[in-house]
Amino acid sequence: MMNRRDSLKVIGMASLAALIPGCTAKQIETAAEKVAGSGTPELENRLPTVLNAHEYKTLTLLVDHIIPSDPRSGSASDAGVPAFIDYLLEDVPSMETQVRGGLAWLDHWAIDQYENVFTRCSGMEQLVLLDQIAYPLEAPSKMKYGVEFFSMMRNLTASGFFSSKMGMEDVRYMGNVARPEWNGCPDEAMEHLGLSYDS
Repeated sequence: MMNRRDSLKVIGMASLAALIPGCTAKQIETAAEKVAGSGTPELENRLPTVLNAHEYKTLTLLVDHIIPSDPRSGSASDAGVPAFIDYLLEDVPSMETQVRGGLAWLDHWAIDQYENVFTRCSGMEQLVLLDQIAYPLEAPSKMKYGVEFFSMMRNLTASGFFSSKMGMEDVRYMGNVARPEWNGCPDEAMEHLGLSYDS
């Protein structure tokens, strides 16, 4: 019999897997567990197993543009997202061509625009490049491949981040925690719904 915590985990992983065609909830869970099982120094010094060193560096910069650090939590790379994606590519080899091809496309686009690969562009130049593929409805048709790649990377980044301990803390998920008291629905919510406890 599955307990509530396991049920929520399965639902969460299935939701994340739905964002990535060709991935199962089990593959997402396996990649997340590999990241969770690695300590911070191991993740920082980790050598990729599928991507080469340049691709991995490009990936790290890309995911940090998608989920940068803020006062509430660290960035995507702080949460181990580059390792998560590389681990996922081990289990889902059908994604490798799309990820590696997209990273190569990003370098070619950066060279075309700034005469440098993506990792050698300034932070502002990187943002300008990504803004051109981040908004599908605004991107010109010649950017179709870049838009599809960025959409996939946004989904992979979100899956890796929100399946991590840092991501769970970022959404302030408390899990199955006993609450010592219940004061009912907040007054603001009751007022918004036009309800009161008196009637």
